[in-house]
Amino acid sequence: MKRTESAGRNSNVNATWNNGSEDKSMMTPRFAICIDNSQYPASLELHKVYRVISDEDTENDGDLRVIDESGEDYLYPADYFILIDLPLDIVTTLNRSFTHNTERSG
Repeated sequence: MKRTESAGRNSNVNATWNNGSEDKSMMTPRFAICIDNSQYPASLELHKVYRVISDEDTENDGDLRVIDESGEDYLYPADYFILIDLPLDIVTTLNRSFTHNTERSG
């Protein structure tokens, strides 16, 4: 697991998706299912859905930036996950859930 630059501060998950310089596809939250947690059993739960933060540089390096069990974003090998497409109503519900959990823990 690789600590990110936001490690020393509280994450604002919603801010990630509102960067005006990104195109619309980069603003849509993405999700992935963990298919391998062998190296990070305390940080990742097998078969759990995780929020993926778009980060083209890390994805080009074969990693994904994921909000893990700590509630912070970390880099993990992309092959530990399967990216999934979800219906808009499910994405909306998950976004509310992530926002609600971030507010309670912050």
